[in-house]
Amino acid sequence: MSKKGFLYRNSLSIVLIVFMLSCLTAQFFTGWKTDNKELAENGSPALSLGQYIHSGHFIQATFENWESEFLQMMLYVVLTVSLRQKGSSESKSLDKEEDVDKEPVPHADAPWAVKKGGIWLKVYKHSLSLAFAILFIVSFSLHFYGSLKDYNEEQISKEKPTITASQYITDSRFWFESFQNWQSEFLAVASLVILSIWLREKGSPESKPVDMPHDETP
Repeated sequence: MSKKGFLYRNSLSIVLIVFMLSCLTAQFFTGWKTDNKELAENGSPALSLGQYIHSGHFIQATFENWESEFLQMMLYVVLTVSLRQKGSSESKSLDKEEDVDKEPVPHADAPWAVKKGGIWLKVYKHSLSLAFAILFIVSFSLHFYGSLKDYNEEQISKEKPTITASQYITDSRFWFESFQNWQSEFLAVASLVILSIWLREKGSPESKPVDMPHDETP
């Protein structure tokens, strides 16, 4: 084990989680105020903090974004197995075999599934994409639940009839919420893949070495 401390060894994940929790907290309070403002305009009673965390407004807004992130990561992990981009730091080599393409070999320090072999190894070889797929399905389901609940809460406040899940699944509102996030995630990843061909960030593993030619794929 490195002599570096725990915080140094895990600083990237810690900082990212702190950023996420800070933004989630800010989203919660600003969303609470926004929802209560809309409720007041409709003549409905305001929600307490405890009520808001269970509201369709908060659930829909949260998981609508998580869903798109997990979809993006799942597809990116899968697509980078076989697709290439000449000159991009995000692409595997165009002509040589990478370490990640080699069949796993059991050894003393290998993960448990590698040493076990069989079905465990087959699943483990695709566990990253499977994990993102499960997280996407869970987030998609919660987004749908929250969006439906938010829609019906709006309908009730306007004294209009509510709808069922089977009716809402074909509603343009739900799919608009999804597609507006999906397209932005694919744009962000495509930007990283393409911009890393010509642009550099010294010291970042997401960048090629500063002196590497543009047309060379690491």
